[in-house]
Amino acid sequence: MTPSREDPVDQLLEIGLKDLWYPICPTGFIKESPVSLRRLGRKFALWRDHAGKLHALEDRCPHRGAPLSQGVILGDRLSCPYHGVEVRCDGVAVRVPGSPGCKLEGSQATRFFHVEERAGAVWLYNSKESVETPPPLVLPEQLTDDEQYSSFLCYAEWKGDYRYVLDNVMDPMHGTYLHKQSHSMAEGDSTAKFGIRATDTGFVFEKEGQRNVNFDWTEWADTGLHWMRLEIPYPKTGGPGGNFIIVGSYTPISPTLSCAFHWRVRKLAKGWERDTWRFLYKNRLEARHWHVLEQDRVLIENMEPDANQHEQLYQHDLGIVRLRRHLRGLAQQQLEGATA
Repeated sequence: MTPSREDPVDQLLEIGLKDLWYPICPTGFIKESPVSLRRLGRKFALWRDHAGKLHALEDRCPHRGAPLSQGVILGDRLSCPYHGVEVRCDGVAVRVPGSPGCKLEGSQATRFFHVEERAGAVWLYNSKESVETPPPLVLPEQLTDDEQYSSFLCYAEWKGDYRYVLDNVMDPMHGTYLHKQSHSMAEGDSTAKFGIRATDTGFVFEKEGQRNVNFDWTEWADTGLHWMRLEIPYPKTGGPGGNFIIVGSYTPISPTLSCAFHWRVRKLAKGWERDTWRFLYKNRLEARHWHVLEQDRVLIENMEPDANQHEQLYQHDLGIVRLRRHLRGLAQQQLEGATA
């Protein structure tokens, strides 16, 4: 997606809106050493202290800009590899071993960011400025109610602007065509009319007169993070648990690379039915799901960056238009607030 360099709204959307929670990596990415991740228009240094608590700083030493992620973990601090400057998890440079007592010591010199580990992912609060206490991380119930739901996280990095991934999920009709060979999306009418229904946290874009047949609807929600949800009916061979639920959240790495987080969920109380489904998923279903995702990835990665500048949309694209306008409105509000 090629934004206009003269349009500040596009520039903001390209790197991600501020003051929102975003998933930035699976929890398993953070091991014994600091990790550097480029996300949301900047680089972050992430590490766990000796108690296992996760921290995040901008990956730039306040002294000379060296990557803190290549340094040494000293509990809740990172020691820069270049000159040993120690930066605490709150962004304060607590020690400058080469020049004790200099003005850098004790200064709030580096941006820090709040992070949480939930649902198998690391979530970062992308604040426009450092905040003492972020708003709560409110996930959909499918990712928090472990008594009723069981899930697997699927993480991938796709070439291209993350907004094309949003468009893809807000397009139920593509399932009928692109995924028509899928065991779970082979049914239903190949024509449809769509409507938009408001919810307390966003909206649902859905086929009229068809439910629980194919990929029939997509929900967009804003709970302090942006997430999307859909359901796909499963044949009995897919095991117990009713419809197959997908919860997605998407994060820009750069204008040409995106993070795609998909949680595959079934509504199953703990017990033998959950165990059966989890076994089936790992041994039979997961490969099929990756195949469907690969179809999406290949198509999106082969679209031209400026494909959205040459579109001729029709009724099936009402959800995409609604979402794009909503995001532009949020970006405009943030820019106006910054100016004020």
